[in-house]
Amino acid sequence: MSYTRIISTLGCPDLALTGVGALVRGHGLDGCELRALGGSLDLHAHFTAEYGSPAGLAARRPAEPVTAFCTSLKAVGATAVEREQFLQLIPWAEALGVCGLRVFDGGTTGDAAELAAMADTVRWWRELRAQHGWKTDIMIETHDTLLTGAAVRRLLAVAPGTAIRWDSHHTWKKGGEDPCVTWAAIKDAVAAIDVKDSISRPSAKHAWTYVLPGAGEFPMAPLRKVLAAEFAGPVSLEWEKLWHAYLPTLDEALVAAEKSRWW
Repeated sequence: MSYTRIISTLGCPDLALTGVGALVRGHGLDGCELRALGGSLDLHAHFTAEYGSPAGLAARRPAEPVTAFCTSLKAVGATAVEREQFLQLIPWAEALGVCGLRVFDGGTTGDAAELAAMADTVRWWRELRAQHGWKTDIMIETHDTLLTGAAVRRLLAVAPGTAIRWDSHHTWKKGGEDPCVTWAAIKDAVAAIDVKDSISRPSAKHAWTYVLPGAGEFPMAPLRKVLAAEFAGPVSLEWEKLWHAYLPTLDEALVAAEKSRWW
Protein backbone atom coordinates (compact mmCIF):
# COMPACT_ATOMS: atom_id res chain seq x y z
CA MET A 1 0.00 0.00 0.00
CA SER A 2 1.19 3.52 -0.73
CA TYR A 3 -0.48 6.90 -0.95
CA THR A 4 -0.55 9.07 -4.07
CA ARG A 5 1.03 12.54 -4.21
CA ILE A 6 -0.98 15.44 -5.56
CA ILE A 7 -1.02 19.24 -5.48
CA SER A 8 -3.66 21.84 -4.75
CA THR A 9 -4.14 24.70 -7.18
CA LEU A 10 -3.99 27.06 -4.20
CA GLY A 11 -0.30 27.02 -5.07
CA CYS A 12 -0.76 27.94 -8.75
CA PRO A 13 -4.10 29.79 -8.88
CA ASP A 14 -3.41 31.63 -12.14
CA LEU A 15 -2.89 28.49 -14.22
CA ALA A 16 -5.53 26.93 -16.43
CA LEU A 17 -6.20 23.21 -16.22
CA THR A 18 -3.69 22.43 -18.97
CA GLY A 19 -0.97 24.31 -17.10
CA VAL A 20 -1.74 22.46 -13.90
CA GLY A 21 -1.44 19.19 -15.79
CA ALA A 22 1.98 20.19 -17.10
CA LEU A 23 3.12 20.98 -13.56
CA VAL A 24 1.87 17.61 -12.33
CA ARG A 25 3.71 15.79 -15.12
CA GLY A 26 6.86 17.82 -14.69
CA HIS A 27 7.22 16.77 -11.07
CA GLY A 28 6.13 13.16 -11.53
CA LEU A 29 3.03 13.58 -9.38
CA ASP A 30 -0.20 11.60 -9.43
CA GLY A 31 -2.79 14.32 -9.92
CA CYS A 32 -4.26 17.51 -8.53
CA GLU A 33 -7.18 19.01 -6.66
CA LEU A 34 -8.84 22.23 -7.75
CA ARG A 35 -9.41 25.29 -5.58
CA ALA A 36 -8.70 28.04 -8.12
CA LEU A 37 -8.14 28.17 -11.88
CA GLY A 38 -7.34 31.06 -14.19
CA GLY A 39 -7.02 33.45 -11.26
CA SER A 40 -10.53 32.75 -9.97
CA LEU A 41 -12.03 30.81 -7.10
CA ASP A 42 -15.27 30.48 -9.08
CA LEU A 43 -14.68 27.14 -10.78
CA HIS A 44 -18.19 27.09 -12.24
CA ALA A 45 -17.65 30.43 -14.02
CA HIS A 46 -14.18 29.44 -15.17
CA PHE A 47 -15.32 26.13 -16.63
CA THR A 48 -18.30 27.78 -18.31
CA ALA A 49 -16.06 30.35 -19.98
CA GLU A 50 -13.42 27.82 -21.00
CA TYR A 51 -15.47 24.75 -21.94
CA GLY A 52 -19.07 25.91 -22.34
CA SER A 53 -20.66 22.90 -20.70
CA PRO A 54 -19.78 19.84 -18.62
CA ALA A 55 -19.89 17.80 -21.84
CA GLY A 56 -17.34 20.17 -23.36
CA LEU A 57 -15.11 19.70 -20.34
CA ALA A 58 -15.49 15.93 -20.45
CA ALA A 59 -14.45 15.94 -24.12
CA ARG A 60 -11.23 17.73 -23.15
CA ARG A 61 -10.68 15.94 -19.88
CA PRO A 62 -6.98 15.92 -18.96
CA ALA A 63 -5.03 12.72 -18.55
CA GLU A 64 -3.88 13.77 -15.09
CA PRO A 65 -6.48 12.83 -12.44
CA VAL A 66 -8.41 15.57 -10.69
CA THR A 67 -9.16 14.00 -7.34
CA ALA A 68 -11.18 16.76 -5.66
CA PHE A 69 -12.84 20.15 -5.89
CA CYS A 70 -12.06 22.20 -2.78
CA THR A 71 -15.29 24.11 -2.34
CA SER A 72 -16.10 27.02 -0.01
CA LEU A 73 -19.22 25.41 1.49
CA LYS A 74 -19.35 25.06 5.28
CA ALA A 75 -21.21 22.22 6.91
CA VAL A 76 -22.28 24.58 9.71
CA GLY A 77 -24.22 27.71 8.82
CA ALA A 78 -24.33 27.52 5.02
CA THR A 79 -27.11 29.56 3.45
CA ALA A 80 -29.47 28.35 0.74
CA VAL A 81 -27.58 30.50 -1.78
CA GLU A 82 -24.26 28.98 -0.75
CA ARG A 83 -25.69 25.50 -1.13
CA GLU A 84 -26.96 26.33 -4.62
CA GLN A 85 -23.52 27.67 -5.58
CA PHE A 86 -22.01 24.43 -4.32
CA LEU A 87 -24.46 22.35 -6.35
CA GLN A 88 -23.45 24.21 -9.52
CA LEU A 89 -20.12 22.39 -9.28
CA ILE A 90 -21.58 18.89 -9.37
CA PRO A 91 -21.97 18.51 -13.18
CA TRP A 92 -18.37 19.69 -13.65
CA ALA A 93 -17.13 17.28 -10.99
CA GLU A 94 -18.99 14.43 -12.66
CA ALA A 95 -17.49 15.40 -16.03
CA LEU A 96 -13.96 15.17 -14.61
CA GLY A 97 -14.58 12.01 -12.59
CA VAL A 98 -13.83 13.86 -9.35
CA CYS A 99 -14.14 11.60 -6.32
CA GLY A 100 -14.39 14.18 -3.55
CA LEU A 101 -15.88 17.59 -2.85
CA ARG A 102 -14.22 19.32 0.07
CA VAL A 103 -16.64 20.93 2.52
CA PHE A 104 -15.35 22.84 5.54
CA ASP A 105 -16.52 21.74 8.95
CA GLY A 106 -17.32 25.30 10.05
CA GLY A 107 -18.55 26.38 13.44
CA THR A 108 -16.73 27.94 16.36
CA THR A 109 -17.10 25.50 19.26
CA GLY A 110 -17.72 22.04 17.86
CA ASP A 111 -20.51 21.56 20.40
CA ALA A 112 -23.48 19.26 20.04
CA ALA A 113 -25.53 21.82 18.12
CA GLU A 114 -22.77 22.36 15.57
CA LEU A 115 -22.18 18.64 15.20
CA ALA A 116 -25.91 18.23 14.57
CA ALA A 117 -25.70 20.94 11.89
CA MET A 118 -22.83 19.08 10.22
CA ALA A 119 -24.85 15.87 10.32
CA ASP A 120 -27.81 17.70 8.75
CA THR A 121 -25.58 18.85 5.90
CA VAL A 122 -24.41 15.28 5.36
CA ARG A 123 -28.03 14.07 5.27
CA TRP A 124 -29.03 16.85 2.87
CA TRP A 125 -26.21 15.85 0.54
CA ARG A 126 -26.85 12.13 0.74
CA GLU A 127 -30.50 12.56 -0.18
CA LEU A 128 -29.61 14.65 -3.24
CA ARG A 129 -26.79 12.29 -4.24
CA ALA A 130 -29.07 9.26 -4.11
CA GLN A 131 -31.81 11.10 -5.99
CA HIS A 132 -29.51 12.11 -8.86
CA GLY A 133 -27.17 9.12 -8.89
CA TRP A 134 -24.06 11.26 -8.54
CA LYS A 135 -20.75 9.45 -8.21
CA THR A 136 -18.84 12.24 -6.49
CA ASP A 137 -19.17 12.57 -2.73
CA ILE A 138 -18.45 15.14 -0.05
CA MET A 139 -15.67 15.00 2.53
CA ILE A 140 -15.63 17.17 5.64
CA GLU A 141 -12.34 18.95 6.29
CA THR A 142 -10.74 19.31 9.71
CA HIS A 143 -10.48 23.08 9.45
CA ASP A 144 -12.36 25.08 12.10
CA THR A 145 -13.60 22.85 14.91
CA LEU A 146 -12.71 19.25 14.07
CA LEU A 147 -9.19 19.75 15.35
CA THR A 148 -8.51 16.51 17.23
CA GLY A 149 -9.14 12.85 16.69
CA ALA A 150 -11.75 12.94 19.45
CA ALA A 151 -13.61 15.80 17.76
CA VAL A 152 -13.73 13.87 14.49
CA ARG A 153 -14.99 10.77 16.29
CA ARG A 154 -17.82 12.86 17.79
CA LEU A 155 -18.90 13.85 14.29
CA LEU A 156 -18.73 10.27 13.09
CA ALA A 157 -20.93 9.22 15.99
CA VAL A 158 -23.77 11.47 14.75
CA ALA A 159 -23.02 11.11 11.03
CA PRO A 160 -21.63 7.59 10.51
CA GLY A 161 -19.79 6.95 7.28
CA THR A 162 -18.85 10.59 6.69
CA ALA A 163 -15.65 10.89 4.69
CA ILE A 164 -13.00 13.05 6.34
CA ARG A 165 -10.49 15.26 4.60
CA TRP A 166 -7.70 15.52 7.14
CA ASP A 167 -5.72 18.75 7.19
CA SER A 168 -2.88 17.27 9.21
CA HIS A 169 -1.23 20.64 9.78
CA HIS A 170 -4.41 22.07 11.32
CA THR A 171 -4.90 19.26 13.83
CA TRP A 172 -1.21 19.45 14.71
CA LYS A 173 -0.81 23.22 14.99
CA LYS A 174 -4.33 24.33 15.98
CA GLY A 175 -5.41 21.17 17.81
CA GLY A 176 -2.04 20.47 19.42
CA GLU A 177 -2.15 16.78 18.56
CA ASP A 178 0.63 14.59 17.21
CA PRO A 179 -0.31 13.66 13.61
CA CYS A 180 0.35 9.97 14.20
CA VAL A 181 -2.02 10.05 17.17
CA THR A 182 -4.71 11.76 15.10
CA TRP A 183 -4.22 9.31 12.25
CA ALA A 184 -4.67 6.31 14.53
CA ALA A 185 -7.96 7.77 15.78
CA ILE A 186 -9.52 8.68 12.42
CA LYS A 187 -7.83 6.58 9.72
CA ASP A 188 -10.91 4.47 9.05
CA ALA A 189 -12.75 7.61 7.87
CA VAL A 190 -10.02 9.52 6.01
CA ALA A 191 -10.51 9.96 2.26
CA ALA A 192 -7.77 12.54 1.59
CA ILE A 193 -4.97 14.31 3.46
CA ASP A 194 -3.38 17.77 3.29
CA VAL A 195 0.22 18.37 4.33
CA LYS A 196 2.33 21.53 4.70
CA ASP A 197 5.27 22.71 6.80
CA SER A 198 5.71 25.67 9.12
CA ILE A 199 7.75 27.22 11.92
CA SER A 200 6.53 28.69 15.19
CA ARG A 201 6.93 32.31 14.19
CA PRO A 202 3.88 34.54 13.75
CA SER A 203 2.98 35.71 10.25
CA ALA A 204 0.42 38.28 9.14
CA LYS A 205 -2.50 35.83 9.36
CA HIS A 206 -1.39 33.07 11.73
CA ALA A 207 0.58 32.26 14.83
CA TRP A 208 2.94 30.35 12.54
CA THR A 209 4.75 30.91 9.25
CA TYR A 210 4.62 28.46 6.38
CA VAL A 211 8.01 27.40 5.01
CA LEU A 212 9.35 25.18 2.25
CA PRO A 213 8.67 21.48 2.83
CA GLY A 214 11.42 20.06 5.02
CA ALA A 215 12.48 23.45 6.42
CA GLY A 216 9.94 23.54 9.24
CA GLU A 217 8.73 21.75 12.33
CA PHE A 218 5.91 19.57 11.01
CA PRO A 219 6.73 15.93 11.90
CA MET A 220 6.40 14.61 8.37
CA ALA A 221 8.95 11.77 8.60
CA PRO A 222 7.06 9.59 11.10
CA LEU A 223 3.73 10.43 9.47
CA ARG A 224 5.07 9.56 6.03
CA LYS A 225 6.19 6.15 7.29
CA VAL A 226 2.77 5.39 8.73
CA LEU A 227 0.87 6.62 5.69
CA ALA A 228 3.08 4.67 3.29
CA ALA A 229 2.05 1.50 5.10
CA GLU A 230 -1.60 2.28 5.83
CA PHE A 231 -3.05 4.78 3.33
CA ALA A 232 -3.68 4.44 -0.40
CA GLY A 233 -5.46 7.75 -1.01
CA PRO A 234 -4.24 11.18 -2.09
CA VAL A 235 -1.85 13.25 0.02
CA SER A 236 -1.90 16.85 -1.18
CA LEU A 237 0.79 19.47 -0.78
CA GLU A 238 -1.54 22.35 0.01
CA TRP A 239 0.82 25.19 -0.84
CA GLU A 240 -1.24 28.25 0.11
CA LYS A 241 0.36 30.74 -2.25
CA LEU A 242 -3.03 32.30 -3.03
CA TRP A 243 -3.51 33.32 0.61
CA HIS A 244 0.12 34.06 1.58
CA ALA A 245 2.11 36.21 -0.83
CA TYR A 246 5.34 35.66 1.11
CA LEU A 247 5.53 32.05 -0.02
CA PRO A 248 7.87 30.99 -2.84
CA THR A 249 6.33 29.45 -5.94
CA LEU A 250 4.73 26.03 -5.92
CA ASP A 251 7.44 24.85 -8.30
CA GLU A 252 10.10 25.83 -5.73
CA ALA A 253 8.14 24.09 -2.99
CA LEU A 254 7.94 20.89 -5.03
CA VAL A 255 11.66 20.99 -5.79
CA ALA A 256 12.40 21.43 -2.07
CA ALA A 257 10.10 18.54 -1.17
CA GLU A 258 11.76 16.32 -3.73
CA LYS A 259 15.30 17.20 -2.62
CA SER A 260 14.53 16.52 1.04
CA ARG A 261 12.37 13.50 0.23
CA TRP A 262 9.83 15.15 2.48
CA TRP A 263 6.74 13.34 1.24
